[in-house]
Amino acid sequence: MDTLQQEGDELEWKESARWVKFEEKVEEGGERWSKPHVSTLSLHSLFELRTCLQTGTVLLDLEGYSLPQIVDDIIERQIEEGLIGPELRDKISFVLLRKHRHQTKKPIHRSLADLGKSGSGVTRSPARSPAAGANFNRSIEDLRSKQAFFILCSLLFQLKNKFMKKIPRDAEASNVLVGEVDFLEKPFVAFVRLSQATTLGGLTEVPVPTRFLFVLLGPLGKAKSYNEIGRAIATLMVDDLFSDVAYKARDREDLIAGIDEFLDEVIVLPPGEWDPKIRIEPPKKIPSADQRKSVFNLNELGQMNGTAGGGGPVSEDEEMPVPHELGEELAYTGRFCGGLFLDIKRKLPWYPSDFYEGFHIQSISAVLFIYLGCITNAITFGGLLGDATDNYQLSSFLFCLFSGQPLIILSSTGPILIFEKLLYEFSKNNGIDYMELRLWIGIHSCVQCLFLVAMDASYIIKYMTRFTEEGFSSLISFIFISDAIKKMVGSFKYYPINTDFKPDYVTAYKCECLAPDTSKSILGIEHVTSEMLNITALDWTQLSKKECVKYGGSLVGKSCKYVPDLALMSFILFFGTYTMTVTLKKFKFSRYFPTKVRPLISDFSIFMSIMTFVGLDMLIGLQTPKLIVPTEFKPTRADRGWFVMPFGKNPWWVYLASFVPALLVTILIFMDQQISAVIVNRKENKLKKGCGYHLDLIWVGFLMAACSFMGLPWYVAATVISIAHIDSLKMESESSAPGEQPQFLGVREQRLTGILVFVLTGVSIFLAPILQFIPMPVLYGVFLYMGVASLSGIQFWDRIKLIMMPAKHQPDFSYLRHVPLRRVHLFTLLQIVCLAVLWILKSTFLAIIFPVMILGLMVIRKMLDMVFSQHDLAWLDDILPEKEKKKKEDEKKNTKKEKKKGKGGNDSEDVSLPFHSITLHLKISCPSSPAMPTARGMSCPLPQVKIEMESDYDDTDINRRETTKKQTLK
Repeated sequence: MDTLQQEGDELEWKESARWVKFEEKVEEGGERWSKPHVSTLSLHSLFELRTCLQTGTVLLDLEGYSLPQIVDDIIERQIEEGLIGPELRDKISFVLLRKHRHQTKKPIHRSLADLGKSGSGVTRSPARSPAAGANFNRSIEDLRSKQAFFILCSLLFQLKNKFMKKIPRDAEASNVLVGEVDFLEKPFVAFVRLSQATTLGGLTEVPVPTRFLFVLLGPLGKAKSYNEIGRAIATLMVDDLFSDVAYKARDREDLIAGIDEFLDEVIVLPPGEWDPKIRIEPPKKIPSADQRKSVFNLNELGQMNGTAGGGGPVSEDEEMPVPHELGEELAYTGRFCGGLFLDIKRKLPWYPSDFYEGFHIQSISAVLFIYLGCITNAITFGGLLGDATDNYQLSSFLFCLFSGQPLIILSSTGPILIFEKLLYEFSKNNGIDYMELRLWIGIHSCVQCLFLVAMDASYIIKYMTRFTEEGFSSLISFIFISDAIKKMVGSFKYYPINTDFKPDYVTAYKCECLAPDTSKSILGIEHVTSEMLNITALDWTQLSKKECVKYGGSLVGKSCKYVPDLALMSFILFFGTYTMTVTLKKFKFSRYFPTKVRPLISDFSIFMSIMTFVGLDMLIGLQTPKLIVPTEFKPTRADRGWFVMPFGKNPWWVYLASFVPALLVTILIFMDQQISAVIVNRKENKLKKGCGYHLDLIWVGFLMAACSFMGLPWYVAATVISIAHIDSLKMESESSAPGEQPQFLGVREQRLTGILVFVLTGVSIFLAPILQFIPMPVLYGVFLYMGVASLSGIQFWDRIKLIMMPAKHQPDFSYLRHVPLRRVHLFTLLQIVCLAVLWILKSTFLAIIFPVMILGLMVIRKMLDMVFSQHDLAWLDDILPEKEKKKKEDEKKNTKKEKKKGKGGNDSEDVSLPFHSITLHLKISCPSSPAMPTARGMSCPLPQVKIEMESDYDDTDINRRETTKKQTLK
């Protein structure tokens, strides 16, 4: 928007505000743009704008190629309509073609008219200089020859403007010109839409073609009013709905109707409760135009947005939670391996893109993050990296290469390792060979997984609601957090802090090596060297601690048990890594550094934190515990080979009895794998390539058998690491418009990151010289971050925090608007009890039934239907699928109706149609009686209306072939 201002003796158009999505003003006296903010308009300015469009000139689809030609057409139309006199033509033309000064540069631009006039040309307003009108014709003639040169110079200057990067591609400009002059008695208003967007030289700050032009010139004394009207039309033009109206309007009335629709949605702030000088920050999330249209249409029809389970209506500012539906991936096919074939058919077209879409710098940060997380996971859960390396190469490579959801990461999990520990103790106590028993359990589990895939058993995941998902994922997250903390607490045991050390007694602290009693000590030492026998009493005091112990000496003194403060240093590394990672992860939304730098810092936050504290550890030089990496591939035990033999060490009945523990393993694998898949495939992640529950499960089954034959740990879907993988690959829109918040676009779906993680794990033996410098507390800090980060966004965790918050400080969650707080706390308490029971089970000897209790969460969720209403569950959880229940109820109704018909009842008294797709056909016919004219011109006073209803419902009890019901109304 440009406003007409007096600069010395000249008039010029000065840029005062601009809009891309939000308003930016030129700060008075500051020579800078303001922060983007939401435009606050006065209601009076909108009504005045409406009046201007009613009384002014509206030119739609004008053929325009230059600003002088457009100005001539506007003035000509005004004269034709009798809005101005011909004597004002030159004066208005001269004003509208004044030079434009943009905020980015000093007023070095020259207007079309300035390029055309001579050195002694007119410098004053036509209102103050009578010669201006005469000189204008000569200026216009000279302009025509210099127009091309002027446009070229303007474009070269505009292309250097950095603001161009903030404008969306293929954008078109709307220019607003407002000002006051002293030669008009009534406002001069024009709204122009060009047939084709045209670049009009220096009219715009950046080289964006102009499509719309709004001009408002008026008498003196109302500059503020004109400015507000200009802000109003500019704000309307960046509104999605009104801009759509402006592009499609056929006449003046369509534009006025667009303003009326805009006014219907305007919210008025009372002047006594609002300071107009306050600038509203742009919202983080803007409702789409489609949502605004749907809300407007529903309000217009007097309908509610919907109800759930007989609950009350929903407020107009939000939508009802969508029903719990996981898509066609979990549809029950009823065919042998039907779901598996559909998964392959669904994923096959995306297979090439799963590789080339992974070539992005964001993938590098994801690979480094997940690689270190997987190594830390293996070490923290007690598995040796020698085992984990071989297994991870096999499992990750095959799973990431062929699975239905490659974003899922296979790794060690707490429940699986708990089961293996119990299985080992059982084998040891009963004299059964553990490796052979484990092999047969893996074989049985593989067969059971294949059976589940063949029978489309993943269909039951439809009944896995938020209650089950959050309970399981919270348990895994707490396991990550507790294990990381346990490892750090353990360091205080191995390296205690020297609390008994007193600096004032430093002279009394000493530690000496005393010579052993030769007659007794030498006899107890296996290897006696001549050097040892020749040590004198004086030489023993010079030995180091290791040499003293090696040669059988004894350490005597108060400082002999002194250890450096490794525990304190380890805690600094642990907590520092976690804190720095959290801080850098949020750096994307910081105000520092350019836009392209902030996302890079956020993506590589894990890597930067690790490198920072590895450097700090090297600088301090303390012997903190470091990452131990094997340098060669070999079995962990010398008494076993690369493969486990299935026969020869256990009785024959063990091969059959292993079916029972295998069933528990299968339940655990099924729940772990499918819950992780449901969490990864949530609609909030906006995945576009679909998923493959059956395809994932069959590959996990194959890998179970393969790992059992090789004696490797069982690897399944790691929920926390998979969530971290998703988080590291999230994509956001580039913030193009000033003030616009980046919008979440989805996840970079590909297979490359998982495969690269497996490659790095496989070559870890070659990276040992580098990895050995990484302190374990640093990796535990990464482990803690993964556990805490996976809790973010979980409604269960948000509701736990609500318990400790007073009502006035609670966030404005949508479910708090519709569910009483006491019911929310009750639902949360039940989830806490379930989580506590699972934690106790996994920590005691009852851990063997832990897989069954995971499955029991779904049963408990079903029982909640008797405690909570469907309306409350719709907001706090998900509504369970009730299609089968509804079908049975419909069958009962049809049975009752059939019995009623058999007794001679009138079928028209109780027409019970299923609530499915129904098509109505209306047939209007007249009786054979003579027609009589009516007031409405109807030639049939009492017509017969015949309504035919066609339903796609299959009426099982009456007739499976009957799909049409007819009823005649008179």
